[in-house]
Amino acid sequence: MQLPHADVNVFETILARRSVRSYREGALDRRVVQTLLEAAVRAPTAVHEEPWAFVVVQDQQILHDLSERGKPLLPEDRWRIAHSSDVLIRPDANLFYDAGTLIIICASPGSPFVAADCWLAAENLMLAACALGLGTCVIGSALPALGEPEIRAQLGIPDEYVAVAPIIVGQPRGTTPATSRRKPHVLAWH
Repeated sequence: MQLPHADVNVFETILARRSVRSYREGALDRRVVQTLLEAAVRAPTAVHEEPWAFVVVQDQQILHDLSERGKPLLPEDRWRIAHSSDVLIRPDANLFYDAGTLIIICASPGSPFVAADCWLAAENLMLAACALGLGTCVIGSALPALGEPEIRAQLGIPDEYVAVAPIIVGQPRGTTPATSRRKPHVLAWH
């Protein structure tokens, strides 16, 4: 696969990555999504298990329906704590912040490390997207809906898989400022 050229190094990409919560209209090109998936599967994996599988949702009606089905499953008080604004509590709010592409990383149960493997794949995907000038955001609030049998069937998630990391991807609308981070808390250094 011919990879796109990015003019940033990996450390610059790590520092530039943001959780983007405002997107321009439109789904990503299929080749771009395939590039992101190729980055995801290059993640480290315990005993080379590679437990991941992907669902790509770009149909706007499905995204809208999934958002509407997911919002009532969220405890309202949890959202008020997790989000400083009430953007997701409004009736017209969209769980996916109007992004045109949702990539769901699913895991096939096996070793105790499948979830970690999938989260490593998620980070690879998000860093690759950032290097390509795209925004991403993990939408953990979608997980309750992605566990519903009817939604799993609609999205084509087989019974032997579980959704682990729902990630929206798209062209950011504007810029997202950096958030502060604590300095590394070192418990011990022997």
